Amino acid sequence: MTTSDPIADMLTRLRNAIGARHSKVDVPASRLKADIARILKEEGYILNFKIAEEGTRKTIKIYLKYTTANEPVISKMERVSRPGCRVYVGSREIPKVLGGLGINILTTPRGVMTGRTARKEGLGGELLCQVW
Repeated sequence: MTTSDPIADMLTRLRNAIGARHSKVDVPASRLKADIARILKEEGYILNFKIAEEGTRKTIKIYLKYTTANEPVISKMERVSRPGCRVYVGSREIPKVLGGLGINILTTPRGVMTGRTARKEGLGGELLCQVW
């Protein structure tokens, strides 16, 4: 099944797995989704991720992170730029999420990175999603 917005599909799968308190979730693989998972791991929102091959299909296994009280580390994930309405920002227009407590994920000419990193490097790009 093809989706018109694979990034929104990934975020929805993550939200659903967190709501059901699953330990891991499988997402169809792509380079952009792997970069998003890498950023979530670097920022401490997920435990780990692996790219697995099941026959001809590649999937990303994302291992979710919970606190000691079994509360999810990710409280909310929001898709900002959509296929029908792309959102592009300059380096000075990158918004802060919850006053700096959350992260933005952007695609820039130098690859996928957080809003904080893009601001430091003076890069703008497409604002994919916000996580907090």
